[in-house]
Amino acid sequence: MSVNIEDAREEMLGQIEEIEKLCFSVPWTLEQLRSQLKDPQHEFIAALDPEGRVLGYVGMMYVLDEGYISNVAVAPEARRRGIGRALIRELIERAAALKLAFVTLEVRCGNAAAIALYEKQGFVPVGRRKNYYDFPREDAILMTYFLK
Repeated sequence: MSVNIEDAREEMLGQIEEIEKLCFSVPWTLEQLRSQLKDPQHEFIAALDPEGRVLGYVGMMYVLDEGYISNVAVAPEARRRGIGRALIRELIERAAALKLAFVTLEVRCGNAAAIALYEKQGFVPVGRRKNYYDFPREDAILMTYFLK
């Protein structure tokens, strides 16, 4: 599937919010999503189809040389088409340009598809957070991609 990866912009937030609601049991609010827009501490990118429709997004906050991925989401109807992979690759390229030492994220223990995606992109499990998620209550696996 042909997608363009771009910095997320204010006018995309409505579509991003809809994907957030479809993908997460406790979705971020529009204001929380707005706080992720690109600034000196954030990267927030979106995958768009040729018509400009948002198909997925990923956000990352960074401090010094550490990157923390907030959310990765792909619209359910657009999954298994390489969009998540393209978003993660672009984020890793940006992390490298920022000279980050690592990028890390949490993923539900039961989300085998996401875990497989992250492992294929070079992330490794480095820890576990007990009862990190609600609805349903579930542990998180902490996964990290080391750039240095």
